[in-house]
Amino acid sequence: MTAAQTTPPQAILIAGPTASGKSAAALALAKHLGGTVINADSMQVYRELSVLTARPEPAEMAMVPHRLYGTVSAAEAYSVGRWLEDAAASIAEAKREGRVPILVGGTGLYFKALLEGLSPVPDIPSETRMFWREQSESLGAEGLYRALQSRDPVMAARLRPSDTQRVVRALEVIEATGVSLADWQETAGAPVLRSEAVSKLVVAPEREPLYAAIDARFDRMVEEGAVEEVRALVALHLDPGLPAMRAHGVRELAALLAGTVTLEEAVTKAKTESRRYAKRQMTWLKRFMADWEWVPDAAAAVAVYGKSDRIAGSTEAAGHRVGPR
Repeated sequence: MTAAQTTPPQAILIAGPTASGKSAAALALAKHLGGTVINADSMQVYRELSVLTARPEPAEMAMVPHRLYGTVSAAEAYSVGRWLEDAAASIAEAKREGRVPILVGGTGLYFKALLEGLSPVPDIPSETRMFWREQSESLGAEGLYRALQSRDPVMAARLRPSDTQRVVRALEVIEATGVSLADWQETAGAPVLRSEAVSKLVVAPEREPLYAAIDARFDRMVEEGAVEEVRALVALHLDPGLPAMRAHGVRELAALLAGTVTLEEAVTKAKTESRRYAKRQMTWLKRFMADWEWVPDAAAAVAVYGKSDRIAGSTEAAGHRVGPR
């Protein structure tokens, strides 16, 4: 795009690294265009993780319809396939109501599945899932990765040894089906949205402002009850391999509660991990979303649709651009 849009698209997709201001952009656009905000973040779905995932405030969610926020128990392992079904239902609901679906989040795989479809991998038996979760704990990341290398070297070559969640998934699939996940992925299902029919934005601030925003946001999280939130989560005695238990800040604040680190040490570590995560997100975005429209902040994202008001919490709009740096 080289000029502000005047007609709302069938849907708007807003991706970006953590703390980039994409949620502010989604809310402002929903108010401006008459939209429904649909969560595309794999951690904001968990109801026990409101503060640590920076879920929209109740007052913000009351302004426009919000869907798929805090709808899943931390005791569950929410999958891409399940999100895709839920997102499709939310998109259909928004369209029936005459509202623009605005999907926002930092989970790139969700957007990829939305636009390209998802491989029709059969359901994995619960006993197989449980076995490999137990193996994950007993073998550790390195041992688990070696197991995948011996069973499915093709998938092992595609994954990082430290990405235990996806390594476990690959092991589950090869054991339950006898077919590599790589082979299943060759056959994608039908996409929910056609790429050419939607507007696709990446909110990508410069590195230093982004890192400063990450640090400031974590400080606010602590002030707003992040430690108490983790205390309540730990009290549930959940499987540490569950996705919710790996949310950024949970491990560090759990160590604080266990008395093994100080608050300063926990906060410093959590900030460092969040910045590393943002860096990985940016790498993913540049690889898979290079043809999306890239904007520097929330205000610039809103300006694409003819409204350039400054948004609280964002920097001044600096104009929009296509493609990553």
